[in-house]
Amino acid sequence: MKIVGLDVGSTTVKALADAGGTPVWQDYKRHNTKQAEMVLEFLERMEVECGLEPSSDRVFLTGSGAGLIAPLVGGKFIQEVVAVSAAVEKLHPEVNFVSEIGGEDMKTLFFTPSGDGKSKQVYMQSACSGGTGTFIEKTARKLQIPGERLASMAYTGLDLHKISSKCGIFAEADANTLVKSGVPVEEIIASLFEAVVYQNLATLTKGNTPTPQVLLLGGPNLFFAGLQEAWRHHLQKLWTERRIELPPGVSPESLIQVPAEALYYACIGCIEIGCGEAPGVGVYAGTGRLRWWIEEGQHEQKAREGSKGLAGDPTELEQFVKCYGESRTSVTKPGPEQCREAATVGCDFGSTTAKAVVLSPTGELIASCYAQSNGNPIEDAKAIMREIRGAGIERIAALGVTGYGKDLLKDIVGADVAVVETVAHATAALHYFADADVICDVGGCDVKIMLLRQGTVADFRLNSQCSSGNGAFLQGVAERYQVPLDQYAERAFQARAVPTLAMGCGVFLQSDIVNQQRKGWSSEEIMASLAAVLPLNVWVYAGQLQNLAAAGRKFVLQGGTHRNLAVVKAQVDFIRGKVPDAEIVVHPYSGEAGAIGAALCVLDWAREGAASRFRGYDLIESLEYVATTNEHTTCHWCPVNCRRTFIDVRIPGAPGRSWSKLPVEAGWERVISGNSCPKGLLEDVNEMRVVKAKLEEAKNAYPNIAELVRDSAFKRAKADVQSPV
Repeated sequence: MKIVGLDVGSTTVKALADAGGTPVWQDYKRHNTKQAEMVLEFLERMEVECGLEPSSDRVFLTGSGAGLIAPLVGGKFIQEVVAVSAAVEKLHPEVNFVSEIGGEDMKTLFFTPSGDGKSKQVYMQSACSGGTGTFIEKTARKLQIPGERLASMAYTGLDLHKISSKCGIFAEADANTLVKSGVPVEEIIASLFEAVVYQNLATLTKGNTPTPQVLLLGGPNLFFAGLQEAWRHHLQKLWTERRIELPPGVSPESLIQVPAEALYYACIGCIEIGCGEAPGVGVYAGTGRLRWWIEEGQHEQKAREGSKGLAGDPTELEQFVKCYGESRTSVTKPGPEQCREAATVGCDFGSTTAKAVVLSPTGELIASCYAQSNGNPIEDAKAIMREIRGAGIERIAALGVTGYGKDLLKDIVGADVAVVETVAHATAALHYFADADVICDVGGCDVKIMLLRQGTVADFRLNSQCSSGNGAFLQGVAERYQVPLDQYAERAFQARAVPTLAMGCGVFLQSDIVNQQRKGWSSEEIMASLAAVLPLNVWVYAGQLQNLAAAGRKFVLQGGTHRNLAVVKAQVDFIRGKVPDAEIVVHPYSGEAGAIGAALCVLDWAREGAASRFRGYDLIESLEYVATTNEHTTCHWCPVNCRRTFIDVRIPGAPGRSWSKLPVEAGWERVISGNSCPKGLLEDVNEMRVVKAKLEEAKNAYPNIAELVRDSAFKRAKADVQSPV
């Protein structure tokens, strides 16, 4: 008789078949939200490859998706903590602490000697992605780090930076800040490993001390070498601080084990528990009912519980695509005459993409470039300038920049104007739609809503601290399901029904996605539901606009996220539901709107006749730079102690900083990033002296006449006192 242990997790399915104490079959695969389908595939393979027989062999299941599937195959459900504990007690009776990190949850188990055995304490986190495998992989995808490289990346010997460990969304914001600061990706990943271990030790241990022996389980602990290094570093440090006595003659490293079968401990535990169950429990019933559920049952349940898809019927979708599918205007390649003219360029260095547009002297758009961020602002600038040059633009008369990277890159590339994002986006929208009432810009990591009155911005709402409603959240989910971003809308429109997702916090939304996934909703249906809930998050949660009709009648949608037609369809339906007579338009260059705004602003500047500061293609392409982040770059102007990054760039004529604690010679220019306030732009007391000396020099050269008049007017004249005769 065979006993099968199946672990139906949030991201993978693992299975182990045992015959008389000997493993005869094992495998694990990502299920890409199709948990039931992957379990069916595994069971059918086991029937063929190891002789699994219905009505004879037995099946025990655990994991987030097992509760639904177990009755369909005749199996018994085992709570996953119970399963892992059973495996640890059988294979490692000496272990006192276990950390298991999964795709979307984490567990810590304490085994404390008590009488003849051990008592167990279990702490689990499953409502937030912070500290999980998905948390690490999502950031790695953003940094364009392939899985093979991520697995081998180190922790030891690298500078570490602060990344929030308690919330996956805040951690992503911290990682974005480090990327914009030019911090090397190796240091960001090492900091992620640090955050994961810190989350486990500071939050999930609940004040208990993990004592030797220690067992690390789950895919991230097994596959990521740097994460293992972080565990070993922090556990040894903790044992030293708390004076934990280690066994004599044993190295601390050997007290922390990562078994080769770390993925399968829940499966092993299911088999161990199954061996102690009565013979009639968990008898395998075959795949018939599971197949019925996949083909019919889940669809009937979805029809009862869900709502209609983004498009009610093919006719509605056809009309929408006819109206909005061709709203984007294509830019033709500039002709020879346009290439020879001195052009105006606007660049938008965003959190996830870099965009650039080229305007002719008359303001005509003649070229555009759109590229994914390389995770380093200077490299993004090089790449985008390379594309502009490749388009045939020979001379740049003026350069304007906007976006997250504008302050860092303004002096490095020699920009003439650095435009605030809201100004750039409003300028771009009003250039094409002068009668706009509301501008909604949904970018990669923020949402901007601008309310206009008579062509000027009267109020605006900005959400940049939460991923809810932004494009990066949608992109992350699409990547998780291995769906290219340009196919998002096509896949989402295939869904005839969608689950209802909660509006609000991105962490809760992520948790809700996992719950819907367990119920059998497919990736297409979940992506459609994400698009459907986006307007709620944009207008109600982020924008705090309860009365949309009071905002106006003409709405302009722009930003890279509105290149996704599924999002546009959801936005149009939501706005029309609140404002039936609304006129809703999509910016003809929605992704490049910020760059267009920057270009239009710098075009006005250029018309005054000033000479451009643009440094030229060749110098930007050959830029050399060094980024430093350590204890010497930390800001001490206030108790926050921001861990800044100094980016030193070789630029001819740069004055250098010989007075600095980290001096750079002439020919190098320093840019400071990672500061949370303007004080952080000053290195230290030495630079403060330099700044004050310049201010005094300027004050002496250009005295404040008003102050001089005030002092003279109220200055009391001294009486001429004569001495007595």
